[in-house]
Amino acid sequence: MPLYEYRCEACGQPEEKLENLSAPEAHACPACGATLGMKRQMSVGAFALAGGGWYKGSASEPAGPAPEAPKSSPGCGAGGCGCPLAG
Repeated sequence: MPLYEYRCEACGQPEEKLENLSAPEAHACPACGATLGMKRQMSVGAFALAGGGWYKGSASEPAGPAPEAPKSSPGCGAGGCGCPLAG
């Protein structure tokens, strides 16, 4: 469910509501009571991609070489990870 931002056109009161995608774009203002005063605002999404992930390059560019796996890894059962479950 998206978080929508509203602002009353009559009194300027802001409001945020977690609503379905099918929610109406206007409703009554809880502060001043203006009928359909609260209008949905355009806002910046909270989702951001960071780093050098798959979305940076185009699909036609070949991917770089895969990182090498460690040559020998004792694993959790052999006590190599240091966790309390290790033997």
